[in-house]
Amino acid sequence: MHPRRPVIALSEVQRLRREKLARLKEQGINPYPYKYEPTHHADQILGSAEHFESHPEEKVRVAGRIISHRGHGKAGFMHLLDESGKIQAYCRQDELGEEAFERWRDLDLGDFVGVSGPVFRTKTGEITVKAESVELLSKSLRPMPAKFHGLKDVETRTRQRYADLIANPEVRDVFRKRSAIITAMRRFLDGRGFLEVETPILQPIYGGAFARPFVTHHNALDSEFFMRVSFELYLKRLLVGGFERVYEIGRDFRNEGVDRTHNPEFTQMELYQAYADYHDIMDITEAMVNEIAVSVFGATQLQFGEHTLDWKAPWPRHSLFELLKAKIGVDLSDGDREKAREACRQAGLTVGHDWDYGKSVDELFSAVVQPQLIQPCFVIDYPRDLSPLAKEKRGAPHLVERFEAFVAGMEIANSFSEQNSPLAQEEAFRRQAVLRAEGNQEAQPEDRDFLRALEYGMPPAGGLGVGVDRLVMLLTNQHTIREVLLFPHLRPETALEEIAEEEAE
Repeated sequence: MHPRRPVIALSEVQRLRREKLARLKEQGINPYPYKYEPTHHADQILGSAEHFESHPEEKVRVAGRIISHRGHGKAGFMHLLDESGKIQAYCRQDELGEEAFERWRDLDLGDFVGVSGPVFRTKTGEITVKAESVELLSKSLRPMPAKFHGLKDVETRTRQRYADLIANPEVRDVFRKRSAIITAMRRFLDGRGFLEVETPILQPIYGGAFARPFVTHHNALDSEFFMRVSFELYLKRLLVGGFERVYEIGRDFRNEGVDRTHNPEFTQMELYQAYADYHDIMDITEAMVNEIAVSVFGATQLQFGEHTLDWKAPWPRHSLFELLKAKIGVDLSDGDREKAREACRQAGLTVGHDWDYGKSVDELFSAVVQPQLIQPCFVIDYPRDLSPLAKEKRGAPHLVERFEAFVAGMEIANSFSEQNSPLAQEEAFRRQAVLRAEGNQEAQPEDRDFLRALEYGMPPAGGLGVGVDRLVMLLTNQHTIREVLLFPHLRPETALEEIAEEEAE
């Protein structure tokens, strides 16, 4: 027995539109035809006004969504919105014919139509298409989302992103900018000899980051697989195989909460360069973001909230422990676990029983220093326990050669001088196993195949991971990650009836 579908009451507007749909079908008109071939977009017509005025015989075909519709006796106007902008169309009964004009009068806001005819300028000076034919391309059964104009509730807008995009053109512009940012990133890396590659999303062993994975089951192989949390270990295998510069832009998945800067599914760019260390990667990072800003926005100084961020290279480079000492007056660079834990308590943090030296330093830094890092900068040299895939810092073996890039209090990039000793890497995995046994669910598992790859020999290398979503947030002046993800993760709607009740209001 199949479960009954919930009965959703239609609003009066929805009911009337379905009646119009039925009438069209009775008249033998397909309200959802297969194809229409526009010759121009709205911006092309508006940008070539002088040409069309001097060639009144030339005709265009334009298509889009009706966003205004007004009739005056036997004539009327409508505006069509396509991807490039809006264009006005003028419709007359003596031009279209009585039946076609009546069908035009019956059109609704939100319907997609195609219009063909010559272009002229009205008495008010507006460039307009004089409709010789109007073809319905898609009948809208739901009213335009006028209530979305000025709506502040991010969850409502992102849950119905399609309606948000209809109502708010500035939202579409953010995602055009996002695409341009990623294109500029690729262009920069390709220009520096990096090879774009693809690595597995489903992995038998996850690794490369402190994170809880999503778990799935492969039926054919009868095996447990994990959604990747990082590209790192597979990209490093390619360095072993002989590639010297590789990168990937794609999705990572971490089974974590959702907040202003986190989404369980997010876009990351990771690169690895043979014969480089983290100093070289700092140079690449600042040069790449500098070039993206200039390429996409034409400037390196861009507004983010109340701050004007200056993305111009070079960026300042700060020691993590010098920043902490300046803030709390205590030098924690000596690896003393108890001193680090006590510094956390003095700062008002609740110290977990499992907080080791690295965890304590990281939590303290996040609480008292990170929010103050507004302008783009690098923070360098971290506790070893935080970075099991990084090389020890030269002269300070309890630290590693690692940097994170911070802007407006957010981390946007992470990098190491990569560990390429199979024996040192095996020992680091053993330390992670101890943490896992103590209950740390984010500790990284041992990857025996990766260790085998390192035994063949991996050249010295520097690696970089960039959070693309956060970078887009900062460059486009958006203050929540949901605003730069077309379809962010949201809690499921509890019932379809709730949607109907909201729309009926």
